[in-house]
Amino acid sequence: MSRRLWSGTWLLAALLVLPTYAEEALNDGPYVFHQGEVREAAWVCDGQVQRQPLSADRKLPARCSQAPALRLEAELAVAPDVQPQPIKWAAVSDIHGQAGIFLQLLQKQRILDAAGNWAWGKGVLVIAGDIFDRGPTVTETLWQVYRLQQQAAAAGGAVHFVLGNHETMVLRGDLRYIHPKYQAVAKLLGRSYDALYGPDTELGAWLRSRATVLKLGDTVFLHGGLHPEMAAHEIDLPAINRQFRARLGASKEELAKDPEANALFGRDGPVWYRGYFLPERATLIDVERLLVRLGAKRIVVGHTTQSEIRSLYAGRVIGIDAGIKDGERGELLIWEQGALWRGLMDGRRLPLPPGDDDGTSAQESR
Repeated sequence: MSRRLWSGTWLLAALLVLPTYAEEALNDGPYVFHQGEVREAAWVCDGQVQRQPLSADRKLPARCSQAPALRLEAELAVAPDVQPQPIKWAAVSDIHGQAGIFLQLLQKQRILDAAGNWAWGKGVLVIAGDIFDRGPTVTETLWQVYRLQQQAAAAGGAVHFVLGNHETMVLRGDLRYIHPKYQAVAKLLGRSYDALYGPDTELGAWLRSRATVLKLGDTVFLHGGLHPEMAAHEIDLPAINRQFRARLGASKEELAKDPEANALFGRDGPVWYRGYFLPERATLIDVERLLVRLGAKRIVVGHTTQSEIRSLYAGRVIGIDAGIKDGERGELLIWEQGALWRGLMDGRRLPLPPGDDDGTSAQESR
């Protein structure tokens, strides 16, 4: 098998078999730790920890079918806050450790080729939060996004991962929703699970360089939503992202001492807000005021699970959490040639109706 084919098919083959979590059968990784100028990778292969210092070329080898060979970034760039309108974009959210569904969805929609490599040229893919928790293939998803980010950039496109509430929970040590597999992995590696994503790790540093809100042309992407009260003032997206980065990992007790931080990370903050969906809903006027402040046409959010991608407020808000976390199916929102589409698992694209002014019902997820 060629290296190119292996680099894309590693995930599909590994994920079609339901894993077991007895330590002797456990496979996971890699986790890359920074020790000064030295980087060391650690894998769990058949229940045994394997460690390897990485060479100066930063090449991360593939082991026990858990991640592709790739080259680590020499320096992690801070994610952008605002980007110009691309020729096309797609958005997905709430993957929650279901890497197989994520990969198959992107392949069926021809964003990736059959080998799992970037095939969308100058297109842009946005992941609107919540790769972590619930499912058994979080590590695979994170490395897949890391790798696709490199491939897309080389092709003139981009992959953006904006943080969700489950990223912020894990980074501050709230591990209520992690899959049992990761409890076993953390025990074998001798760290708490959140410490596997500490500032001294590759993925931990990468996560801390991501944005929380992204404006892409005329569309704003984030995980939860922007509270209508924000429309009373100028909305500074770069400032929101800076404040989030500065406080990632802070405990609830620490956040409570700072009213501004507590508001950002609280239930009405950008990664938790559900007010476009729940009974005490934002009004159409509220949403229009937000969009005027943002200089945007629409807001795209995840976080609140629905049966399918839905348009609310006559197309001004789109909810894209279509239940990938259940491990059975998924959907992708696609904007191309001025039209919005629901991309389905079977490769079909269905036009996205504009939605009425009163929005639509949705099932709340945790």
